[in-house]
Amino acid sequence: MKERRRIEEYADIIALPHPEMKRHPRMDRKMRAAQFAPFAALTGHGNAVENTNVKHEDNVNRELIFEADEEANAQP
Repeated sequence: MKERRRIEEYADIIALPHPEMKRHPRMDRKMRAAQFAPFAALTGHGNAVENTNVKHEDNVNRELIFEADEEANAQP
C-alpha cells in the first residue's frame, strides 16, 4: 500500500515559484493546442452536433406551426 504524505512534509517547498527552464521556454496555449489538434478523436463532431441541432429546431418549428394551425381550425 502506498504511503500517503501529508502537506506538512512539503511546507518548505510548497510556496516556491514553479521553475522555468531557460533552454526550453514555456509554450503558449495556442501552440500547445495546435500540437495536439491532429490527434483529436472527435474530428467533425461539432459539425454533426450542429446538423442535429438544426434538424431538431426544424422539427420543433414544424410541430409548433402544425399545432397553431390545428388551434386556428378548431375554433368556431
